Amino acid sequence: MKQAFIKLHLSILLAGFTGIFGKIITLNEGLLVWYRMMLAAVVMAVILLLRHSSPSPNLQKRGLIRTILSVSSLGGWSGRLKLFGVGSLLALHWVFFFGSIKASNVSIGVICFSLTGFFTAILEPLISHRRISFRELAFSLIALAGIGLIFHFDVQYRKGILLGIASSLLAALFTITNKQTGSKYASSVMVFYEMLGGFLLLTLLIPLYLHFFPVETILPDTQDFIYLLIFVVCCTVLLYLLQIDVLKQISAFTVNLSYNLEPVYSIIIAMFFLGEAKELTFSFYIGLGFILFSVLLQTWNVWRM
Repeated sequence: MKQAFIKLHLSILLAGFTGIFGKIITLNEGLLVWYRMMLAAVVMAVILLLRHSSPSPNLQKRGLIRTILSVSSLGGWSGRLKLFGVGSLLALHWVFFFGSIKASNVSIGVICFSLTGFFTAILEPLISHRRISFRELAFSLIALAGIGLIFHFDVQYRKGILLGIASSLLAALFTITNKQTGSKYASSVMVFYEMLGGFLLLTLLIPLYLHFFPVETILPDTQDFIYLLIFVVCCTVLLYLLQIDVLKQISAFTVNLSYNLEPVYSIIIAMFFLGEAKELTFSFYIGLGFILFSVLLQTWNVWRM
């Protein structure tokens, strides 16, 4: 269990850089997520190919896609379609998440992610057919109060907050469904199919998206491409491999509520690199205090069990 918590907080640290990359990469949120999932699927495909490489000439001739399909052991296309669906939820979550950041700032975008614990406390029992934990719900309501303080007083960030709330709802659905399928498949295979599924969904939606949100070019410049590569390897592939391993041992609620620490890392980094400290008000810090308190309560509750 201790090793699982170490992996959990390492993944949270990596996640802390997600908002920073979302701000410094100049692509809009739709294209950013589309490139992110495409590159992540390619990276995972290479990893799977290397893991299952063989000196046999017959295997080498089969090609990358057939090799991945043969080693995945997903129980036919039904298993792959489930992972595609989970990846689609992740893609939509990311689009709203980065939309929130670009409509406000990194600090607002990541702190709205704290509502994921609230939505998980309600949705996970309904989906998993178990009783609602009123203790989990109470912890989440403390985080909700923190978000409410920020929303009420920081009027300029309301659009970003609303997008962030939608993002946290989708994140809760993703984590719950990811946990349900996580015990069946290898982590690397799950990440590949989820990234591929999200990429395919966005490929279908991108023409409509660009119709309403046109851009001068869909190609990233050299700087954006370098940022994308770092972002994909460190804050996507490695992060989600760790997260899937963690979900095999720790509840989805605990993982989501622990991820409320992500704003702490992101805010500190944003203050240092992007100078966001001057944009944040006193009510923001009070709300952040409520959210941190909810995380401490849940962490204490888990370690006490």
